Amino acid sequence: MDYDYHEAMKLANQLCFPLYAAARNVTGLYTPWLKPLGLTYTQYIVFLVLWEKDGITVTELGEKLMLDNGTLSPLLKKLEQAGYVERRRCREDDRIVEITLTDKGRSLQDKAKDIPGKVAGCIDLPAEKAQMLYALLYELLGNQKR
Repeated sequence: MDYDYHEAMKLANQLCFPLYAAARNVTGLYTPWLKPLGLTYTQYIVFLVLWEKDGITVTELGEKLMLDNGTLSPLLKKLEQAGYVERRRCREDDRIVEITLTDKGRSLQDKAKDIPGKVAGCIDLPAEKAQMLYALLYELLGNQKR
């Protein structure tokens, strides 16, 4: 059987498109609750990591969020200017930058605590399907070949 590149090139046959569209739709659901806090979705996920484990390196943060330094550095600079985080060079190795929450950054967690539930309430997906999707997405992330 010959490879049919015409079929392969149809948008409807691309795994990337529904992933892209779904990701945009789901992250867009956060906007009504993040906007009053003055946060973008990417800033919010930085906070989720820091609220879970404060005082991590930029490298660790990037690994957890699957973001590179070019994306993280300006974002962290904005959060620092807003008084939410502090960036400090490690005493043992000044190439390493550690990120810690300020009191203002910690207190933001209380203002954001209802966001996951509000967003979940906007997605009409049974719990078992949501768990399956979660597992499949992480499986996909773990199986990428470069």
